[in-house]
Amino acid sequence: MVQVSPIPSGGWNNGYGRLLLSLFSVKNFRKENGMKPYQPQGIDTARVDLSKEILALTERLAENAHDIWARQRMQDGWQYGASRNDEKKEHPCLVPYDQLPESEKQYDRQTAMESLKAIVALGYRIEKIQ
Repeated sequence: MVQVSPIPSGGWNNGYGRLLLSLFSVKNFRKENGMKPYQPQGIDTARVDLSKEILALTERLAENAHDIWARQRMQDGWQYGASRNDEKKEHPCLVPYDQLPESEKQYDRQTAMESLKAIVALGYRIEKIQ
């Protein structure tokens, strides 16, 4: 049984406090219902080497992933904002890919490259049709 104390007046009744209580509740729910902690596995791509042609695809796929993410955000009512604000639905990465900070581009590149490697690791071949 989980015992939850009342939220102190003005102390926990903010976004951070609600998040902590939410995480606490999820953790206890998982524990009480015999659920094991999530352990991401992924496809082993450590031995996959991509050709130069396929590596060149990484940047285009990274840009596409960003565009798909941005399109969905905008459809959900988000817009550009200098800093992320979930209540106002503002995000600083709602800009064209070439205007993203390098760290954000690298995240998209890594996702694209790992997806390409996973395809090869699963036994598929990627070829450009002339």
